[in-house]
Amino acid sequence: MNQTTSPEASKGFPKTFWIANGVELLERAAYYGVFIVITLYLSRILGFSDVEAAWISGSFSAGLYFLPTFSGAIADKIGFRNSLLLAFALLTVGYASLAVFPNMLEAQGLVEYGRTVKFTGLLEADIRWAIAPIMVVIMIGGSFIKAVITATVAKSTTAATRAKGFSIFYMMVNIGAFSGKTIVKPLRESMGDLGLINLNYFAAAMTGIAFVSILLFFKTTDENAHKRTFAEVSQALVKVLSNGRLIALTLIITGFWMVQHQLYATMPKYVLRMAGEGASPSWYANVNPFVVVLTVGVVTSMMRNRSALFSMTVGMFIMPISALAMASGNMLDGNVDLGFIEIHPVAFMMIVGIVFQGLAESFISPRFLEYFSLQAPKGEEGLYLGFSHLHSFISSLLGFGLSGYLLNAYCPDPRLFETHEAWAAAASNAHYIWYFFAAIATVSAVSLIIYGKVIERLNSQTV
Repeated sequence: MNQTTSPEASKGFPKTFWIANGVELLERAAYYGVFIVITLYLSRILGFSDVEAAWISGSFSAGLYFLPTFSGAIADKIGFRNSLLLAFALLTVGYASLAVFPNMLEAQGLVEYGRTVKFTGLLEADIRWAIAPIMVVIMIGGSFIKAVITATVAKSTTAATRAKGFSIFYMMVNIGAFSGKTIVKPLRESMGDLGLINLNYFAAAMTGIAFVSILLFFKTTDENAHKRTFAEVSQALVKVLSNGRLIALTLIITGFWMVQHQLYATMPKYVLRMAGEGASPSWYANVNPFVVVLTVGVVTSMMRNRSALFSMTVGMFIMPISALAMASGNMLDGNVDLGFIEIHPVAFMMIVGIVFQGLAESFISPRFLEYFSLQAPKGEEGLYLGFSHLHSFISSLLGFGLSGYLLNAYCPDPRLFETHEAWAAAASNAHYIWYFFAAIATVSAVSLIIYGKVIERLNSQTV
């Protein structure tokens, strides 16, 4: 897209900017609405075990972080408009398939209990693994969105409007995430587990509207776009993987994101099993972006005279506090009276932990890309930043995978037990799950201090 530097352009944004932000809001609402309960869908609807559901959802999340750089190379070749049409077509088909798929299978079926409908799952059906290609379709579609929307925002702003433009973009991301996760609870309350299926129709509708919006209103020209090749992208990946400083930093920050991913990997199942079906894990997850929005400006201002490494280290030491707070809910007796509502202690301490998690993110996320870019060779910062989310690729696999084993060991699925008493005995140490993540966060925080000292010494030797 050709940028304009006219006075009018410096005061506002072109139509493509607003369309890109609008469809980003729709896509985020669809994604977060589905992803916050994806492990519940896989276990309760399709009958996957906690371990199986964790690895499937973790692989899905990992792919979303790894593929965008490669998808971006394709987008450069076929154009942004065609890329977005392809992306939203894949997403719409994928989300609709998540809704239709259970009804296409010969299984135990739907059993009606009063006003709710509960799906008994496909505990013996191998065909349930056909969900994998559906997840791949959604993953590929989502990877194009990550690659193209941010590039569109960058190309449709000028030096004078870029800061404001990305501020609007991140606001749209958070509004979409908030709205998507908010709709989950009323669907579950009105439909029971069947709501986990019908939620996907909502997601498909959102991405379908986005597809139509791109088709009718989105016009771009990409003559000035740099046409990256797969060879260039692959060479960049090799360079990043051979950079010891970047890999060490990536592995350390992976510890933070492994804990952060538990909002989606562990928290929904843990809260519903420990606090009851009346709990609202999707709403609790919204506390994270809410806290980030409230604190990131204050934290950034407070840390402006401190190094990026110092700010990240502070955030890393907040994460063990977050995990320990989440663990403490299982050790409290009686509901917590907030005056206007009583809430289960597990749910209350989960919210407290998520507050600390959001605060930690405010210290870490805004400064990580800055520090990551400083470790790249001069003139190659942009090339390296294409793989700055390698930590999320690794942490998705490890964080979700570990979650499945920990849930199975300490907070197993109640459906596997004949009586509630038998399950309660098996889940008596459910809070141990969070001790593991507190340990991971602590090791990562200490490692970041050591990393900083080593880098400081290496830099002094090269002066």
